[in-house]
Amino acid sequence: MRLDITKKHCASTITTILSLCFAAIIFAAPATARDFRPVQLASTTYSYDPANEVDVELVLAVDISQSMDTEEQEVQRAGYVAALTSREFIDAIEVGPIGRVAVTYMEWGGVDEHFIVAEWTVIQDEASAAHFASKIAEAPLRQVQRTSIASALEKSVHMVQNNKYMGLRQVIDISGDGPNNQGGSVTDMRDRMVAAGVTINGLPLMMKSNKNTWQAMLNLDHYYEDCVIGGPGSFAIPVRSQEGFADAIRMKLVMEIAGLHLPEPDPYFQRVAGREPIRCNLFD
Repeated sequence: MRLDITKKHCASTITTILSLCFAAIIFAAPATARDFRPVQLASTTYSYDPANEVDVELVLAVDISQSMDTEEQEVQRAGYVAALTSREFIDAIEVGPIGRVAVTYMEWGGVDEHFIVAEWTVIQDEASAAHFASKIAEAPLRQVQRTSIASALEKSVHMVQNNKYMGLRQVIDISGDGPNNQGGSVTDMRDRMVAAGVTINGLPLMMKSNKNTWQAMLNLDHYYEDCVIGGPGSFAIPVRSQEGFADAIRMKLVMEIAGLHLPEPDPYFQRVAGREPIRCNLFD
């Protein structure tokens, strides 16, 4: 599923999502939420602690490959900081069954190039959100050469399955401005990670689509739909301008935390149909 977002629709759409979130919690969450336990990839040494229960374990996996110039990285960082401290994001957390989420922020490039910018942190209010966002804002920028979405997915799920938190849902939020070009088949890795119980959502960055013909020809949004995202309720939100970056991230985080999608039919959602599927192994 893909959501094309424009700024004028952002506020009303978020309001609708939060309204649905209240209804879902009242009628569904108390009866079923705590029964869900995802399949574990690896056993951990952590013992049960109710203080470690969260609504969502969320990995923000952010592309820092060479195609992302300094200006784009700064826009990306600022977008995440703004979204994580927004009122809409805090509201989505506070109306959850438990009322807190565990989040980590990882930057990635080629195989085994993973940099933890902000460690796992529980966010439950404005203060904890601001503390987490400050770690992202203050970290130095870095850049690497290759783009291994496959390796980033594997590392993200390892982080989810080996932390001390127990989430009702486990979500990988991966952003990038190009296809997988290292680390093996991205679809094989995607399928393995989804089988482990996670949902993978995408943020294809297409801010250069009018400048770089290769990105426009690739249809990166279609690539993410066919080759990267997966799991229950998974979706991708293309970002087509720097001005729309913060709005797209805020919308995406609210949807991920709320665990809901808008009722269909809705004019802003587009299902994959009527086009040729993307060759996912073209760059692997």
